[in-house]
Amino acid sequence: MEIRTGKYMSPRFGDLHKIFKMNKPELHSFHIPVLGLGYSIDTPVKVARFGISSVISIMDDHLIEKMRSYHSLRSGENYIPIATHDDDHRAKRITAYLNLLNYIVNEQINKIRKLPFNEGNDLTKYFELLPLESPLKKRYSDMMELDESKKKLQLQEQLRTEVRSGSIDVNIMSKLDRDNKDVNGNELPLGYSDALAALRGFAQSNLKSSVVFSAGYNPRLYNYIEQFDDFFPDENGDLKKKIVLKVSDFRSALVQGKIFAKKGLWISEFRIESGLNCGGHAFPTDGLLLGPILEEFKNKRAELSLELFEICNSVNAEKKIPTFKCQPVMKITVQGGIGTANENDFLLEHYSLDGTGWGSPFLLVPEATNVDDETINKLATANKDDYFLSYASPLGIPFNNFRKSSAEKQREDRIEKGRPGSPCFKKFLSSDTEFTNEAVCTASREYQNLKIKQLKEKKLPDELFEIEFSKITEKDCLCEGLGASVLIKDHVHLSHNLSAVTICPGPNLAYFSGIFSLAEMVGHIYGRWNILNSLYRPNMFINELQMYVDFYKKRLEPNLSVSPKQLKYLQTFKANLLEGIDYYKNLVTFFKKESDQYILIMKDELDKAALALSKQSLCFVNGSENIINE
Repeated sequence: MEIRTGKYMSPRFGDLHKIFKMNKPELHSFHIPVLGLGYSIDTPVKVARFGISSVISIMDDHLIEKMRSYHSLRSGENYIPIATHDDDHRAKRITAYLNLLNYIVNEQINKIRKLPFNEGNDLTKYFELLPLESPLKKRYSDMMELDESKKKLQLQEQLRTEVRSGSIDVNIMSKLDRDNKDVNGNELPLGYSDALAALRGFAQSNLKSSVVFSAGYNPRLYNYIEQFDDFFPDENGDLKKKIVLKVSDFRSALVQGKIFAKKGLWISEFRIESGLNCGGHAFPTDGLLLGPILEEFKNKRAELSLELFEICNSVNAEKKIPTFKCQPVMKITVQGGIGTANENDFLLEHYSLDGTGWGSPFLLVPEATNVDDETINKLATANKDDYFLSYASPLGIPFNNFRKSSAEKQREDRIEKGRPGSPCFKKFLSSDTEFTNEAVCTASREYQNLKIKQLKEKKLPDELFEIEFSKITEKDCLCEGLGASVLIKDHVHLSHNLSAVTICPGPNLAYFSGIFSLAEMVGHIYGRWNILNSLYRPNMFINELQMYVDFYKKRLEPNLSVSPKQLKYLQTFKANLLEGIDYYKNLVTFFKKESDQYILIMKDELDKAALALSKQSLCFVNGSENIINE
C-alpha cells in the first residue's frame, strides 16, 4: 500500500530507509567532526585521500589566511595575500583556502591512483583502512590473494578507479555573527557579518560538500543562504552544496528542517550530538538523554523526510526552479562520547544510523589533527580529573576544558599577577555592552578590569567575593587559544606571539592514553584491536547519564529559592532523566555483542543513577520552591 500526498507518491514509511541505503555508500562509517578552530583546520589534507570525511571551522579568517600561506608553499602554489583592508576579505580568504584544499586533495587522489599496489604506500593504505564489511575492501582482499596474472592487473585498474576522497566539509557556529566595520570605522552591510561572510566564502568555493550549522538558530544566516544556487537542486535534482544541521533532539530537527524546507532548501543530514558528552561547547538538553533522542529519530525519520521533501519540492515548484526528481537522501548521524567498536556498531545497527562522528580521540592522532608536542603529550598521560566542564567560554555556554593546558596556566598566572583577562585582538566573541558602547569580550582584560572594579564596590563578604571573582576570571580567550596549536606544530608565526594553547576534548578522551597512528585509531573504530587504557569505562549511554545527573545536582542548592519557571525546568529535567533510565533498562537486552557481566554492571549503574536522583526532590514552601536533600 502506498501513501499519496498531493502529487508526490512515497512508499510505506518503513521502507523509506531502504531507499536511503540504495545511494552510493560512504567509504567509511565515521567522520571526524570539527575540532576547535585549528585542530582540524587542514585535516582534509591529512585524511581525505583515504576516503575519510572531516569538518573544518571557517570562523577564523586570520588563521585560515596563515594556513593558506603555509599550504601554498608546501604544495608549490602561488600565494597572493588577501589583506584585512581588501574588500570582502573574510569571504575571499575562506574561498581561496577551501579552493586550495580541494586542489591539494584532488592532486593527492590523482597521485594515489598511479601508485603500484606496494605494501605501505598510500594506495595500499587506502584499502587497508576500509572496514572489513566494505564491498570494496573485499574486492581488494580478493585481488591481493591472486598470483600475478592478467586478471589481477585488471582488478587493480578497477580498484584504482574506485579511489575517491572523503568530503571536505565546513562548520559555521550560527550564533557567532558579529557585525563588522570597514577600515574607516563605518558599519558594513549585513552580508559582511561574520557568519554570513563565512557562508559566502564557502558558497563561492569550488567544493562539492556540506556546510554544518551548529550552535543554534540564526534567522538572518538561514535567510541569506537562499542567495546561493548551489544549495538548491540543479536540473538533474542534484545538490552541489549541502546543508547539515547539528541538533540536540528531534524537535529541533523538525523545527529547523521546516524553516529551510519553506525556503526550498533540503537538509541532507541531521547530526545529533550528545548534550554533555562531547568536546568543545556543550549544549545540555532538558535532561533528554541520547538513547531516547535516537529512538525518536529512528521512529520518525521517515515521516520527517517525507514532510520536508513535500514542502521543499512544493516551494521550488512555485518558484519555477528545478525540483528533486525523487526523494533525496536525508542522513541521520550521531557523535559524542563513542569509545568502542561495539558502541559504534550498536548505534549504526539498532538505530539505523548512517554514520558516527569520532572527534576527541583523533586529537591523539598526529596524522589527522594538529596538536603541538607539549599538549599532545599531556593529553596522552592525562587523568580523568584533568577533563572538566567549565564556563571558560565568553559565550556563557558550558565548555569542555583541559586542566593541564598552557592556556589554563596562563589564565591562572595572569590572575596571580593581578592582571586577569586576555588582550583581545580578533574580537570574534565580543558581545557584552555593559560598560562600553562597542561590544567587548568577557574574556578580555578590558572587560574583566571593569567588572572586578564593579564587584569591589559592592563590598561583599570575602567568601562571596571570591565566588563572584572566579566567575569573572574563569572566562578565557578562545580565539587565540584554539588556533595556537596548529601554528606551533607547523612552525607558523604566532598571532601577537600568543602561544598559550586552549584545547577542549570531550570527557571520553580520559579512556584513551597514548599517541596513535591513523591506522590504529581507524582499526579501533572498526574493532580490529582495542586501544582503550585500563581505566574502567562504562557504556557511553551511562557516561552521559552520569554527566547529566551531576549537572542536575549542581543546579540544586539547598534552601535556595527558585522561580516557578526554574521549578518547572528542574522538574522536567528530572522527569526526563528518570524516563531515560527506564528506557535504558529496556534497551540493555538488545546489546547482543556485550557479555552478561557487562549487562549486569550496566543495570546496576542505572539503578544507582535513579537512586541518586530520588535522594533530591523539589517542594513548594510558603510561596517559594526549595530543594530538599532526602
